[in-house]
Amino acid sequence: MNIPCRVPVRSPLGAAAVAFLLAVPASAQSPELVFLSNITGTASDGRALATVEEQTSAALDALGEQLAARGLGYEHVVAVNVFLRDTRHFQAMNGVYRGYFPVDPPTRATVEADLPDRDAHVQISAVATPDETEVISPPGLQSPALPYSWGIRAGDVLFIAGATSRDPETYQPVGGDVQAQTRRVFGNIGMILEEAGMGYGDLVSCKVFLDDVRLWGDMNDAYREFVTADDPPARAAVRGGLMNPAFLVEIQCVAERSDERRVVLREGQRRGRSPLSPAIATGERVWLAGMLAQGEDARDEARNTLASLGGTLEAAGLGFGDVEDIWVYLTDVRDASAVLEVLAEVMPGEVPPVTVAGLPLVGRLGVEIQMTAVVR
Repeated sequence: MNIPCRVPVRSPLGAAAVAFLLAVPASAQSPELVFLSNITGTASDGRALATVEEQTSAALDALGEQLAARGLGYEHVVAVNVFLRDTRHFQAMNGVYRGYFPVDPPTRATVEADLPDRDAHVQISAVATPDETEVISPPGLQSPALPYSWGIRAGDVLFIAGATSRDPETYQPVGGDVQAQTRRVFGNIGMILEEAGMGYGDLVSCKVFLDDVRLWGDMNDAYREFVTADDPPARAAVRGGLMNPAFLVEIQCVAERSDERRVVLREGQRRGRSPLSPAIATGERVWLAGMLAQGEDARDEARNTLASLGGTLEAAGLGFGDVEDIWVYLTDVRDASAVLEVLAEVMPGEVPPVTVAGLPLVGRLGVEIQMTAVVR
């Protein structure tokens, strides 16, 4: 019986040697991914949990129970998203969180959001895998002082932590406008990719959290300098309160090395000059962008958005039954129930894990939906 483990990748041989070592056939695999979403800890045995420390502990205990039900443990978690109702709870949350992941913690992004559970201070979504993983720690990038890893690789899939504008040698914030910060963010992401034997062209999906949605255009100008022109990654960009007031943008990405990579377009659709693809297919998965559509209300927006997502899945030879993870971004989190009802209408059978958060959108629409599907 093979025991899954994490192998730290921190090599003095340089990126080229690491790339060669990682190119052996054993790494050419698509990992099994397990998605767990919207975990909170607002009550225990009928007792209200008032503090963020109590709720964080209860939420992480619940995560552990859900992992155990699938034969997994905390060591199998590769990526975490933490949503806090108030950024002032960041340090208290971290104090508890660190105890659950004392060694080789998963990659992570933490943003302030409005939560569907009105009693919740903290909400957690996670990705885990039973497969062997590798911690990616570039020697030129200072190890995080916070409880997360820069990158974790499982087979051909690399999970990259939410990156902010930090000096690679000191981990200290690097200021400047959003374009300068976006360039520094991608500089650090590039170091993680290189250490994993990958490049910007292997990015398949990104989430961009902006402190102010009015910065979207300037961020985009810098963003397009790094992503490939012909097949940029799928992407969602929303407003998320960042944990340090020095930061204007945080970018969390997934990369996948694949010879079958292609952009997926619905019939008659053109990608144009946008720095994102509607979807990236890799032969093993389809990573869809956050999509939006006009409508009379949130329910109508959700239906029209799902029509676009369904058309994209169909162009990839898949359907809603192949979806394994869903993210719903809402300008008004009170629309969560209506959007989830629409999702239940279109999904054949049980709805896969859904992360729902009040993260205001760029523009005037209120519903954005992002999906990941697996080729079975």
